Amino acid sequence: MRVVKINAVWCSGCLVMNKVWKKVNEKFLFDTIDLDYDMDEEEVLKYNPGNILPVFIFFDGNSELFRIVGEVSESEMIEKIENY
Repeated sequence: MRVVKINAVWCSGCLVMNKVWKKVNEKFLFDTIDLDYDMDEEEVLKYNPGNILPVFIFFDGNSELFRIVGEVSESEMIEKIENY
């Protein structure tokens, strides 16, 4: 599974989720593409992230499976991932 992670340096929720994501990614070892909402604007727009950050977009090949938007707990994120 591949994950596109969209965040921004000014986003407090993104800072919180960086710690959660680190723990989750240690468990699952995803191929992750990190995009900055401002610095990578052209690439970010391809994913239509909306107005709430961070956004984690999970892919199987080129097909989007699901998104996790905003702050969630580690257990919530793991539960959602394990459903796929």
